[in-house]
Amino acid sequence: MKVDLEGQIALVSGAAQGIGRAIADTLAANGATVVYTDINEPVLEQAAANAPGAAHGMVMDVSDETQVDRVVSDIVARHGRLDIAVSNAGVNTLAHRVTIDEFPLDEWNRIHDVDSNGVFLVGRAAARVMKKAGSGRIINIASIAGLVPIRLQCAFAAAKAGVINLTKAMAIELGNDGVLVNAVAPGSTLTDATKKLFYGEDGAFSEKAQQLLSHVPLGRPGTVDEIAHAVLFLAAPESSYITGNVITVDGGWIAGFARDF
Repeated sequence: MKVDLEGQIALVSGAAQGIGRAIADTLAANGATVVYTDINEPVLEQAAANAPGAAHGMVMDVSDETQVDRVVSDIVARHGRLDIAVSNAGVNTLAHRVTIDEFPLDEWNRIHDVDSNGVFLVGRAAARVMKKAGSGRIINIASIAGLVPIRLQCAFAAAKAGVINLTKAMAIELGNDGVLVNAVAPGSTLTDATKKLFYGEDGAFSEKAQQLLSHVPLGRPGTVDEIAHAVLFLAAPESSYITGNVITVDGGWIAGFARDF
């Protein structure tokens, strides 16, 4: 898919690798000047250096209010504007796939610091700039775990459900100022993280990969590019009457079970 983002300035959090890098690369390939942000500076700089368009990298911890505000201010100082802000940075738990009665508070807080607070902080900083300009796109990366019940991931599910309702609240608040706010909710997506869990030979839960995919009508995990193109659609000038929506990119997972009984 090709759209015209020429002259647009975009920020993508968690852009060093995985879904975030695919999003940043896709926006850059369609003409936007993209600011890749992440906490992993060496990988971040490599990603930005290899972008298929105008780009540069900035270190940013989305859970740090000072860093987020400084990065957004620096973007405006350098480029004069911010047109697209994609809150992609997120974490989940590998070591604590347990029921809520055993889930540790420090792990709950770690996940919410990034997955909840990070979306709020990036969205707030972007909204302040975009309201003044009278236009802008904020796109939050949620998850199907925020739309349907999911076991053994209470913190992640709660955080992503919050992202979805935060997205809708932001859309209601910012619509009169010309700022559109939407979310993309990926299903199981093939990344380095999911390889460690399900799709790699040494994945922690590799024996359950097929059981997981039995819920997906398309019978496979998504690709990072498939998520990125949903973001591109929402960023496109043609998507100018879409706000407060969640696009699920999940191979049909939340439509219902694909089993033959």
